[in-house]
Formats: sequence, C-alpha cells, structure tokens
Amino acid sequence: MHHAFRTLSLLTLCLALAACDDPFILAAGGELSGTVENPPATWQFDEDSGFAQLETRPEDPYSINLTYVQLDGNLYAYAGNTRTNWVEHIEQDALVRIRVDETIYPTRAVRVTDRGELTKFAAKWSGRDPLQFDEVWLYRLEARRPTTERLNSPAD
Repeated sequence: MHHAFRTLSLLTLCLALAACDDPFILAAGGELSGTVENPPATWQFDEDSGFAQLETRPEDPYSINLTYVQLDGNLYAYAGNTRTNWVEHIEQDALVRIRVDETIYPTRAVRVTDRGELTKFAAKWSGRDPLQFDEVWLYRLEARRPTTERLNSPAD
C-alpha cells in the first residue's frame, strides 16, 4: 500500500510539472507566464541580487532559473565560464525575457567583455569569480530596440 501511494504521488508530481512551462529547480521550462512590462531605464529592485527566470530562444522558448545581479542601474545574468544551453541560445538570438517576481521584462542580452565592467561585477558577485576565467559568459540585460527591428545577430 505504501509503495502504491509513493508511486501515485510521484506520478502526480511529474504530471503537474509537465503541465507548466516554468522552469523547476534545475529543470528548464518553456515560455514564461506573468505580466509583461517594458524594462525600466534604470533597474532598481529592493535587493542587489535575487532569484529570477530567464527565457531565451523566442521561436521555441527555453527558460531557466538564475540569480540576477543589479549594479549601477544595470541588470546582469551570469553563467560563469560555462557555455550553457541558454548562453548558446543568446549567441544565436540576443532577444530574451527575464521574470522577476511575476513581472516579465523583454530585454536584449549584451555580452560583457569590458574588463572594468567585469571587475565591478566581480566585486558584487558572491559565487565563481569572473576574473579567474579566460572566457566569461556575463550578460547585461538592456531594453530592446523597437519591435519592428528583429535582432538575428549574436549579442555584442
């Protein structure tokens, strides 16, 4: 009886997870849901860093959980020295959406390569130090260009 209950509980959890497109812990999701708003000119959340979801690949949405960092009015997404799936997607199409709380902001991911900006970010980041790697995948999330302009080029 106990085994059947555990199996039924696991099956119910799997079905519930399959029914939603949001990322779940370490599992990627699809299109994010929430209220869509234009990104602010200057990012100013209550905390300098926090938990968010990033959606890439607009034609076949792929979303993940991440920790964002805001610094000097900019918002950053960091993959360390790992060329993750979402980094690959951004290299193909820089249009992304980030959800903080229940608000989704359409943005453009711009790769940060400037040493000064990397140094400022490193001072704020509490995880893997970007200055210790030869290649770093750090993106500044900026307001998109007008919607009539399609970005097919990789991030700057």
